[in-house]
Amino acid sequence: MGREFVEIFDEWIDSYDESVSGKDEEYREVFAGYDDILQKVADAAQGLTVEFGVGTGNLTEKLLKKGIKVVGIEPNAAMRAHTKQRFPELQIEDGDFTSFPLPEEPVQTLVSTYAFHHLTDEEKKEAVLYYRKVLSEDGQVVFADTMFESDIARKKQWEKVGAQGYINLLEDLKREYYTTKPIMEALFQEAGFTVAFTQLNDYVWLIHAKKA
Repeated sequence: MGREFVEIFDEWIDSYDESVSGKDEEYREVFAGYDDILQKVADAAQGLTVEFGVGTGNLTEKLLKKGIKVVGIEPNAAMRAHTKQRFPELQIEDGDFTSFPLPEEPVQTLVSTYAFHHLTDEEKKEAVLYYRKVLSEDGQVVFADTMFESDIARKKQWEKVGAQGYINLLEDLKREYYTTKPIMEALFQEAGFTVAFTQLNDYVWLIHAKKA
């Protein structure tokens, strides 16, 4: 799921870390507080952790520094090779949000940053239902991703980005599947999770869902 966007990262791999560091003015607000966002996700992780969309390994690094055992899932071959070079001992597999090799040990935490929006709302629902099945009894999902307070808020953000002249960002916001908080809340609750949201910048929210 979400693999229609995989090839984008072939072009982005050499400049991704510059973008998230704020050097790309067009995406500066999207990645505002990037290091802190990743740290909040890592701080919440416990036990065996599966990370979706490891990218260049920035969240992975924080998890490993915490002493967390991590299994990385990444659909882009170039990103897998890059992160494997950074962390040779890391188990990193080809996979996506719903198709990935399950570790033999119970999985306590699922994490991801800046990636869940690659799934449609229906695909997100399917993913969350699957997570309910594969997580341990005390399992949790800790994602940080762009979403909006409401449809009205999404449209206002489109208008703001258009007025700023950020054509590439506006195209991304309209092309990919950025959902709203009410939809995200409903799909987790319907799957049997309690879920809390914390807004971390103008775009990104921390989603912390625990099995009820």
